[in-house]
Amino acid sequence: MINGTIKSSTLEHTKIVITRKEGAGRMFLSGLDEIDQKITALLLHNARMSYSDIGEAVGLSRVAVKSRIQALEERGVIEEYTTVINPQKITGAISCYFEIEMKPGKRPEIIRILKENDTVTQIYQVSGKCKLHVHAVAAGHEEMEMFLKEVIYKLPGVTDLSCNIILSRIKDIKGLRL
Repeated sequence: MINGTIKSSTLEHTKIVITRKEGAGRMFLSGLDEIDQKITALLLHNARMSYSDIGEAVGLSRVAVKSRIQALEERGVIEEYTTVINPQKITGAISCYFEIEMKPGKRPEIIRILKENDTVTQIYQVSGKCKLHVHAVAAGHEEMEMFLKEVIYKLPGVTDLSCNIILSRIKDIKGLRL
């Protein structure tokens, strides 16, 4: 596993140290060479890091880093760069996970309905009895209740439903598509 230790100050140049934990697995990075593993680990930590800073950390020029990142993008290894908003930091925001079981023939319609709704942030098809794992974020309890009444409860062919409100984040790794 690759870890990036970043020591920075607003006035000092950023120092980046890449270390490998002894005996740790490489997870999803095993299909990449050592340099690309280091580059992706740095970008997972800070997608806004400059080519120059990445180059300094991995021992390459800015131009070589840019070329490698473009190749990773073209191969689909790097899919996107995004801003992650923590709904718990927004006053009143509520975040829920839903487990939805449905009749097999209703899955495409349910997925279509959920994909069209802005309250839904993630949809995963999981193993088990026709299950979907759905994450939704609303401005508050009233909005989440409205989402439940107007969308979730009206989904066709739902056979079982559970809703869990997220109370706090314990561990939340960004950027990994598992």
